[in-house]
Amino acid sequence: MSTRQPALLGTDNRKLRTAFDYRLPCPHSLEMLKPGALEAFKRKKPNFDQVVEFCRSPKAFLKHLDAIGIDRAVLINYVAPEVMGFTPEVNSFVANYVKEDPRRLIPCGSVHPRHTTNVLADMEQIVRLGIRMIKIHPPHQLVFPNDYLNGVKELEIIYRAAEANSIPIMVHTGTSIFPGARNKYGDPMYVDDVAVDFPKLKILLAHGGRPLWMEHAFFLIRRHANVYLDISGIPPKALLRYFPRLPEIAHKTLFGTDWPGPGVLDMKQNLDDFRALSLNKDLQEQILAKTALSIWPA
Repeated sequence: MSTRQPALLGTDNRKLRTAFDYRLPCPHSLEMLKPGALEAFKRKKPNFDQVVEFCRSPKAFLKHLDAIGIDRAVLINYVAPEVMGFTPEVNSFVANYVKEDPRRLIPCGSVHPRHTTNVLADMEQIVRLGIRMIKIHPPHQLVFPNDYLNGVKELEIIYRAAEANSIPIMVHTGTSIFPGARNKYGDPMYVDDVAVDFPKLKILLAHGGRPLWMEHAFFLIRRHANVYLDISGIPPKALLRYFPRLPEIAHKTLFGTDWPGPGVLDMKQNLDDFRALSLNKDLQEQILAKTALSIWPA
């Protein structure tokens, strides 16, 4: 039950709109989810019925985005049967979901490197479906991002196919509280090999390694031209404490919320908290809109 993408934003003559990171469950995956994972999603969410409604109705979701001033959203899905219960069905779900408005809704999907039986065919399907980002979730997929160096050749094929088709890769970095997640896989430094070996592949570091490895993430973003920072899942009020030199990498930073993930109560509140930070308007617009637009032009 999960989709997630850094949403992008567009600007117009009325008001600044926004990119964000959204985790959209596919309807039948509510039953597919492991009980502990479902409980983590529901925790502290009195409006969980709204999550279910948005999963079933892209029209309702788009109406909500209009109400809170968000122009475009990236919908993050990934395959993680052991930890979350998600199967490859999430790819066809998100591809169908975004047909409601392909300009505003951007599909993110996944090929699990340890569960695919024909990785080339699965990547061909990703391209055929129009998936516009691929999610690698090391703590949930139980694989290091650079494990193609250790025999997991499927990862190399995923990266090469994504690079050849100009599809960005988002890698979860940092910890996870979901039952069964293994956090040793979450250190961003393992992405260093990927950035070196696939220099034309755009790589987004989801969550910036929070709460343990922010310095590693910052180093990689400054070192590699093809590595970007996604700030979803970081409470905006803590952002400048986590990344005190954020202005130096603002041109490679994307806003996100990670709603309805654990700890994220409300998309609009996150957006308001971000706008209240002591960042000038040019930097805010870069992070809220321009970086994402450079990856997924409107």
